Amino acid sequence: MERLEALVSGRVQMVMYRDFAQRKARGLRLVGEVQNLKDGTVRVVAEGPRAKLEVYVEKLKKGPLLARVEDVRFVYREARGGYTDFSIRYD
Repeated sequence: MERLEALVSGRVQMVMYRDFAQRKARGLRLVGEVQNLKDGTVRVVAEGPRAKLEVYVEKLKKGPLLARVEDVRFVYREARGGYTDFSIRYD
């Protein structure tokens, strides 16, 4: 198990990006969270097998129909655990 930490930039807020990220993560049986940040980017944390996380990154790069993803910066780390589902954070 590994942890993906990603920061997605472009037109990724107000275009259902968080919902997209949640649906794709749940479809891959990943756990974690997604949230909008004040600077207009979207933060994604996902945990699961490396192969599934790699597939997930490719989906994040495409985004939903109305999004325009310009960049996805990401790192893989050791999984921390603590997640039981993939949720949207509303901070």
